[in-house]
Order: sequence, then C-alpha cells, then structure tokens
Amino acid sequence: MSEPLRLALVGATGLIGRAVIDACIGRSDVRLVAIARREMKLPRGARMELFVAEPDKWGEVFEALQPTALISALGTTWKKSGEDEEAFRAVDQQLVLATARAAHAAGIQRLVSISSVGADPRSKNLYLRVKGEVEGELSKVGLKRLDLLRPGLLKGARENDRRLGERLAIIASPLVDPFLNGKLRKYRSIEASEVAMGAIGLATRRAGGRFTHDNDSIRRAAREWAKQGG
Repeated sequence: MSEPLRLALVGATGLIGRAVIDACIGRSDVRLVAIARREMKLPRGARMELFVAEPDKWGEVFEALQPTALISALGTTWKKSGEDEEAFRAVDQQLVLATARAAHAAGIQRLVSISSVGADPRSKNLYLRVKGEVEGELSKVGLKRLDLLRPGLLKGARENDRRLGERLAIIASPLVDPFLNGKLRKYRSIEASEVAMGAIGLATRRAGGRFTHDNDSIRRAAREWAKQGG
C-alpha cells in the first residue's frame, strides 16, 4: 500500500478551502495540514492539523512539514478589499505568488492553484486580468508540476460572504447552464465540492508540466479521485 499524500492547504477559511477539508474526511490516502492566518473551526470528523502563522512565516512551516503538494485556494473579493486595487492585488497576486515561491524554496514539487474561468492578463476586467497575470508568474516559479484550475460560477455555502449578484446567478444557473454549450460550456456553474475533489486528485499526479483545467477537466479529476477510495 502506497504512502498517503502529504498535502498542504492555504486558503482554508474560504469556500474551496473548507470544501477541501470536508473532502479529506474519512480518506486514509491523504494527510492534510492547513496553514492559515487565523484560527478556524474544523468540521466534525476532520483528522488534520491547522498551523496558524503570519504569511511571512509560511515558508518555515513548509520546511518543517515537508508536504509533497500544495493546494492554494487563496483569494479575496473586490468588496472585501475595500474596492481598492492595491489591497486586492496584495492578496490575489502578491500573497499567492509569495506562497508559491516559499513552497518551491521549501522543496514542494507540486502546486494546485485555484484561478478563474476567463483568466487573461489582457482582460479589461481587473479580477480576470490579475488572475491571468498570476497564472503567468506562477509558471515561472520553477515547480515540477503546476495545475491551474479555472472553475466557472462556484456553488456552495459561503460564510457571511455571499454577494447579491452571485446569489442571483446561482439561482438562475439551472436554467442558464443548459444553454452554455461549445466554447461557453466552461462558464457553467460548478459545485465547490467538485473543485475541491478535483484539486486533491490533481495534487496526487506526478507527471511534470503546466496544466490548465476548465470545469470538465476538474470534474474528471474529481471523479477519478473519488473512485480511488482510500
């Protein structure tokens, strides 16, 4: 029997991060450790460690833990950043990149990073432009394997962070999704739990390279990982 995957998680308090924790409950093939800036309540049944440290100390935690792979679910919203571009970039760009570089310096070989559908460094939309710029910079870090996940509209229970526009889009998604076909298929909604399982499944893969995944690719990885049991 192979050794469990030593998996680190940053961004544990967000929608995807919490879904990753939930997905690992009852799995013997993953040893999950989360690193966060603040304490959080872990769900019942979670067998994991949570290290609380300031971001400039995360590299030291990586060195001490020596995980094989890292899932980065870091991110903020335009509203949470006070609608200030510098504050938004401080998290979605600078923190994401600093964490990836610290992970690489600590010997982590694989990184799964949550991006967004439509990420493009040339986009006129700030959110999508920053996501695209970050993808490009992550490719230069030097990781053996980099998986960039570009999910569509995320569905799941957020903690006191559901925006009106997002709520309305989720309500409408069952009616809208069937009309999003061909090149528009990638914009369909997707459950946060599927993204989380897909991220974990991709973290187990050893082949080197840079890989970008849309909804369909994420779902395939999620199904494959679910079938592995554990």
